[in-house]
Amino acid sequence: MTTIPTARPLRRIVLGITGGIAAYKAAELTRLLVKEGIAVEVVMTPAATQFIAPMTLQALSGNPVLTDLWHSGAANAMGHIDLSRHADAIVVAPASADFIAKRAQGHADDLLSTLCLARNCPLLVAPTMNVQMWTNPATQRNVAQLKADGIEMLGPGSGGQACGEVGDGRMIEPEEILAGLIAWAQPKLLAGKRVLLTAGPTFEAIDPVRGVTNLSSGKMGFALAQACAEAGAAVTLVAGPTAQPTPAGVMRVDVRSAADMAEAVDSVVKACDIFIAVAAVADYTPADAQAKKLKKSAQPLTLALKPTVDILAAVAARPKAPYCVGFAAETNDVNENAEAKRRRKKLPLLVANRAQDTLGQDENEVTLLDDAGAHPLPRMDKLALARRLVAEIAQRLPRT
Repeated sequence: MTTIPTARPLRRIVLGITGGIAAYKAAELTRLLVKEGIAVEVVMTPAATQFIAPMTLQALSGNPVLTDLWHSGAANAMGHIDLSRHADAIVVAPASADFIAKRAQGHADDLLSTLCLARNCPLLVAPTMNVQMWTNPATQRNVAQLKADGIEMLGPGSGGQACGEVGDGRMIEPEEILAGLIAWAQPKLLAGKRVLLTAGPTFEAIDPVRGVTNLSSGKMGFALAQACAEAGAAVTLVAGPTAQPTPAGVMRVDVRSAADMAEAVDSVVKACDIFIAVAAVADYTPADAQAKKLKKSAQPLTLALKPTVDILAAVAARPKAPYCVGFAAETNDVNENAEAKRRRKKLPLLVANRAQDTLGQDENEVTLLDDAGAHPLPRMDKLALARRLVAEIAQRLPRT
C-alpha cells in the first residue's frame, strides 16, 4: 500500500506577542490553539504587557507566561534556547514593525528576539502595523529579508485600523492565523503545479427571476481548492452561485450558467497542469430563456431544454489536456455508473459518491476509480477528504 504523506506535527507552539493594539487578539488565538489540542507556551515582549496582561494568557494557555530574558524559568538559565527545542514552531502574533526589523537584522535584545535567533524550529509571523509603516520601503525590505530567510508570513490583512486609517497592515484574525498555521503544516505535494477547479451549482435562466439549478453547496469544491493551495499549487477556482468564502491564496472566478463556466474554464485551462471538475454543472438549459417574467397561468408550463456543454469531456479531449479529475454524484449503482462515465470521458481518475449523502453536507464518503479499479475511502469531513484527495492525485500525476 502506498504511504500517504502527512502534515507536520503541531503538538506544541511557542506564541510570541509583541507590542501593539492587536495584542488583545492573542488571547483568542491562544484559546483556539488550545482548543485544537496544541500546547501553547507564551512569550511576551515588555511592550506587549502594556496592551494585555500576562495573567490573561497564562489562564488561557495553562502555562506560565515568560517576559524576561533574565528570568526565563529555565534551570540552566538558557530559556531562550530551551523553549524552541521542544516546539514544533514559533508563531509571533502580532509581529510589530520593530520586531520584524530586529529579526531581519539578527538583533537579540529581549527574550522573544533572542529565542527566535536561537531557534531550531520554523518561525511564522503575523504582521501588525499602521498602513504607512507597512508600505514604508524599510519595512518592505525587512519583510523581503524574512521571506528570503524562510520565515512564513501570515498576512497582513487590509481594512480599518486602530489609528483610523484604512489599508494594509492590520493583523489577520485569530481564526485566519490558525487556518494559516494548519495550511503551512500540510505537505507541499503540488508545489509548482497550476490547478483549475470548478465548484458549486450552475443556474440556467428560464426568465429574469426563475431558473433551473441543483442542491450543490460548493463545499467539496471549495475544500479541494483550499487543499490544493495548502499543497503549494497556484489555484484558480471557477465557482457557480454559492455563498462559500474564498480560500486563502485562491483566485476565484464567479460564474452563473453552464455556458459561463465553460467559457471561464476554456479561457485559462491551457495554462493548467491539473483540472478538477467538482461543480454540479446542469446537464440541460432552457432552449429559449424569456426576456420578461413569465406570468402564472392555469395552464401547465412546458419547457424545452437543450443539452449544455460537457466541460470535463471537452477539457479531457484537448490535444494537450491537463491531468483531469472528475466527480460523479449518483443516486444508485454508484460505482457502475461512475466507472461508465470515467471510461466514456477517458479520465485517469474519477471520484464517485452518492448524491444524497453529499449535497449540502459537511462530510462525504467517496470511492476513487482509476484504471487499477475501485478504491473506497472512509467517510470524513470534506476538508480532510480534500487533503486526502490531493495526496491521491499527487501520487497519480505523470512523472516528467
